[in-house]
Amino acid sequence: MKQRKLLTSLFLAAALSISLLTGCGNTGSSTSETKHTENSATEEQTTSVQKESETDENQDAADQLLCDLKGTYQELWPVILADEYDQLWLDDSAAIVGEDNAQAAVEKMSSMVTGTVTGEEAVETYKDGNMAYDCEFLQNIDQFTFDGTTISGVDEEGNDVFSHSYHYVGMEETRGLYIYESDDADSGEFTYFCIAPDTMKTTWHIEFRYGSDLDALEKYDAGEYAYWLAAGISVDYTKADVENCIQLFCKENLSE
Repeated sequence: MKQRKLLTSLFLAAALSISLLTGCGNTGSSTSETKHTENSATEEQTTSVQKESETDENQDAADQLLCDLKGTYQELWPVILADEYDQLWLDDSAAIVGEDNAQAAVEKMSSMVTGTVTGEEAVETYKDGNMAYDCEFLQNIDQFTFDGTTISGVDEEGNDVFSHSYHYVGMEETRGLYIYESDDADSGEFTYFCIAPDTMKTTWHIEFRYGSDLDALEKYDAGEYAYWLAAGISVDYTKADVENCIQLFCKENLSE
């Protein structure tokens, strides 16, 4: 991911600058002390600039992501796992693992994203090592709408469930999700949104988590939100979107 490459580059740059500065400080005690002081100041300044650069980069990317997400989304998997796309799944899988293994591959992939339990119940259910993710919209949400800094949701009858404005507060490091916090007090299970840098233009679907406990949201195999990662697709999706999304999923999960 771009974000992780950015951080890696910054850490490498910091390590290189420290190495070079250390190698220049052995020409006498007075000179050494002077250079040590200069080096310390330089390192502090460099670190400050790096942190500011990281923050600015993340903030800009976070703001852009909300812009790119503009639209309304429904659950992904009921759409792309519909019977009409069975052959497409088989064809895309066969292209990677062969026709003899395609059916088993599709069944395995499907089972991994159609779990029905989350949280502590899921932790107990999957303690033997077998697991699956529940990718549904929780909290009685049928559709989410992203409109600038506002995120809202409605139920199956179209009734409003929530609507809040959000601001970026940091990065979730486990999967590189952008974290947004509600501007409204008492937002309940919609206080935080952790959103992957996926859009309909780049991955033909979106992935995100939301809840009231940020620490718990950063854990994937423990806690209140264990084994849950919501996945959505635009309500205005096209056949090409579905085809591209299925092909991407097969490639990411079946390619060596």
